[in-house]
Amino acid sequence: MLGFLGVRLMQSVPVLIVMSFITFMIIQAPPGDYADFIRSNMIVQGGASPEVATAAAEEYRETHGLNDPLIVQYFYWIWGIVTEGDFGQSYAYNKPVSEILAQRLPPTIAIALTCHLLATVIGIGFGILAATRQYTWVDTVLSFVSFMGMTIPRFLLALIILYILVFKLNVQEIGSFYSSRYGGQPYWEGFLDFNWGKFWNLLQHVWPVIAVAAFGGLAYNMRVMRANLLDTLNAQYIETARAKGLGEGAVIMRHAVPNALHPLVAYQGVVLPYMLTGEIEVAIVFGLATIGPAIVGSMAIGDVYVTATLLLVLGATLIIGNIIADLLLAVLDPRIRVGSDK
Repeated sequence: MLGFLGVRLMQSVPVLIVMSFITFMIIQAPPGDYADFIRSNMIVQGGASPEVATAAAEEYRETHGLNDPLIVQYFYWIWGIVTEGDFGQSYAYNKPVSEILAQRLPPTIAIALTCHLLATVIGIGFGILAATRQYTWVDTVLSFVSFMGMTIPRFLLALIILYILVFKLNVQEIGSFYSSRYGGQPYWEGFLDFNWGKFWNLLQHVWPVIAVAAFGGLAYNMRVMRANLLDTLNAQYIETARAKGLGEGAVIMRHAVPNALHPLVAYQGVVLPYMLTGEIEVAIVFGLATIGPAIVGSMAIGDVYVTATLLLVLGATLIIGNIIADLLLAVLDPRIRVGSDK
């Protein structure tokens, strides 16, 4: 198992390098850079003349290496990551990209994992319920829920919830993780003294993100589980188990469900990035301080290293998700032998 994990990690390195190169080039493909953003701001907001603003933009390009060929800029960026763990300097924030990553990545991952857990547990439960009651009203209702979750865009659901909260329910302080009175409070106020008020306030602010992102993942998991379980219930060994006198509950939970989970576990390698992108979409709508708004904002002004680093992290989650799915398959099914051709 350790050898398999080492091989997969080594295989992921060239994939990440190729992906980072393509991403870096695509980001810089449109005309304009951060110096153009500076020039526009100097003219529109600062009242500078076009000549002065252009000269300042050219000086900024020369000072920060924006006139270097793209391949040279990419090499400096990737070399800094490999040798020093330096993801570059953010032009807009005027601080290392690693600091932005440290601020925004933990809440992003925490929300995405919460959505992933809820979507998996509820989706599997709904899938089992729908498969064991095929063609009944339960199956019809759950299939309709699944269809809605797979077809309605997540950003549209987020906009609907945002409209209801702001214009119908008059909810204040949208766009932050906490209300103003909880923002500076610590979670731990002493030994075994957890700040449950701040935690509840956090849930009140992030529940739309979790609900929308988990809804889409729940729909996918339910459809996959329902289809897998229906196929498994028609297998010969299930009929044999029933013929031996096992109860229907034991047949389903002890024999059918574990085998139906195999394709679903493999599918989780794709679902994890799906949850992450779903969280990003909704966080952009609500303006939460996760990596979603940071990606959009950095792309709009040409803050290249922020955009490239955050997209690189998203690509890494896809690879990590697939590796975790492979390991879970080996744990779930003892017949799977990693590295064996049998």
